[in-house]
Amino acid sequence: MKKPSVLVFILFFVLTYSLVMAVLLKVGVKAPDFSQKDQNGKTVTLSEFSGKSNVVLYFYPKDFTGGCTAEACSFRDNYAVFMKKDAVVIGVSFDSDESHVKFTKANKLPYSLISDTQGALGKKYGVPKFMGTMSDRVTFLIDKKGVIRYVYQSVKDATMHVENSLKELDKLQAPAKGK
Repeated sequence: MKKPSVLVFILFFVLTYSLVMAVLLKVGVKAPDFSQKDQNGKTVTLSEFSGKSNVVLYFYPKDFTGGCTAEACSFRDNYAVFMKKDAVVIGVSFDSDESHVKFTKANKLPYSLISDTQGALGKKYGVPKFMGTMSDRVTFLIDKKGVIRYVYQSVKDATMHVENSLKELDKLQAPAKGK
């Protein structure tokens, strides 16, 4: 009987380690601040939205892939609704600034895309990665106080990130019961 090769073992270890080590931030936790340039060279700083806007921060695997394009376009198609609900949308992937510029133009995206080529921002938020790319879609809804109020993780249901985020924004805006 053949023993598994060292390469298979290493691949299994890397996959398991990268997926296990990524622990998503939880609801109720203060969102880590960041300051990074978007596809237009504009600096986007999370704390600048404090007291002004809710933030929908979504991480996606790759520009120009079917699911990621559907997700980005779903955010685009609902962008005015997000704005009416006092929310800004920010997308993040490991793609380059150049790729984001092309992706934004091709899909007429009205919001910022951040290049996280080194994975530092994804790591702060616990977004899983494998073999140098984000291996999942994760959306964080961050309230005006900078606290994570909702987390949705699903690589399969790309457009559900938008639908779920809008529902959660409605909950944030609903008056507190009993007051």
